[in-house]
Amino acid sequence: MTMAATQTRHFRCQVEDRIATVSLDRPDRKNPLTFESYAELRDWFRALPYVEDVDVVVFASNGGNFSSGGDVHDIIAPLTRMTMKELLAFTRMTGDLVKAMVACTKPVIAAVDGICVGAGAIIAMACDLRLATPDAKTAFLFTRVGLAGCDMGACAMLPRIIGQGRAAELLFTGRSMSAEEGAAWGFYNQVVDAGSLEREAHTLARQLRDGPNFAHMMTKTMLAQEWSMSIEQAVEAEAQAQAICMQTRDFERAYKAFVKREKPKFEGN
Repeated sequence: MTMAATQTRHFRCQVEDRIATVSLDRPDRKNPLTFESYAELRDWFRALPYVEDVDVVVFASNGGNFSSGGDVHDIIAPLTRMTMKELLAFTRMTGDLVKAMVACTKPVIAAVDGICVGAGAIIAMACDLRLATPDAKTAFLFTRVGLAGCDMGACAMLPRIIGQGRAAELLFTGRSMSAEEGAAWGFYNQVVDAGSLEREAHTLARQLRDGPNFAHMMTKTMLAQEWSMSIEQAVEAEAQAQAICMQTRDFERAYKAFVKREKPKFEGN
């Protein structure tokens, strides 16, 4: 199975040199999510562990914005008329997108410009690494529309990234976090000029692509699984994971390259 051969209808996707670049595709509306784009993104990320032509994903902005979250007309209005059963099916689907991103086994880099709010902020949160422009405005807006801040895993994941008190402030107030704040708090790994955002994201993607991809998969897996482990369990799990990685050819290649004082060429096996 290859992603290059997969046609997406509700978001943009381009695969080149083992890097997939995806983005929402309604720039005139600041790239809101719809029922269809939620579901298609969920299914796309669910398929990633089984594809052979993607090692890294860049979740990019489009038209100067990342995402304005759930579409007011296409999602919010219909939700006010749904039964509890229908509402739970929807909230589980949105959560399944986050779970699919966490479990996709590939590093995912968010390249955030402009508006990144609501479910858009959650998608950025669910990425492994995040770059932003100085104009990035990130907000978890759920309380602004009468909902709880505990949406799509925010109360579990955001405190682990920026700390409990800072996460509580953003989730209770729904206020916007500036790019400067996001970088200082650890939400953003780097702030770059808007003109170089996508270039910097792809430079990082190529660096990861050219690294030991099997080991990256193991790193991402352990980062997710160790949330619910004790220290003793985590140390044992990492011992087993590292022993598995030591059986790869990439580990052997790295050793031989070191001996020859050469840069190792990883092949992901």
